[in-house]
Amino acid sequence: MDIRWQWTRFEGLGLQGLYDVLQLRSRVFVLEQGPYLDADGLDQHSWHLLGRDERGELLLYLRVVDAGHKYGEPSIGRVVIAQKARGTGLGRLLMAEALRRCDEAHPGQPNRISAQAHLARFYGEFGYAPVGEPYDEDRIPHLQMLRQP
Repeated sequence: MDIRWQWTRFEGLGLQGLYDVLQLRSRVFVLEQGPYLDADGLDQHSWHLLGRDERGELLLYLRVVDAGHKYGEPSIGRVVIAQKARGTGLGRLLMAEALRRCDEAHPGQPNRISAQAHLARFYGEFGYAPVGEPYDEDRIPHLQMLRQP
């Protein structure tokens, strides 16, 4: 599948882009995973990576929060894949693209994530290592993970 990428700051999302992002995030984080406050005030301090199919449908998304807003390091989060795109390898494509962009935007800096614990092995494939003990976030076990440059 051919994916068209958009890498932009919050202001560059535009109204339709913002709507598409919030709709996809709500579909997964609120409807599939349960009640969750998605609008956390960090979108305005982030880079956003959107992956659309050839028809323009948003299938892949994540954000990279600037250092100092969530953690001391830049932080990839809100990683989301539309249900119909899961199991296709697009999640790995999304992370590879995100890390390439993140390394360009934040050269030489580590990256910290709050990963759902069941995805620790997936993130480990991209160089992330667990930091600390698992914890509960919105009734889902999570684990902080750090990727060194």
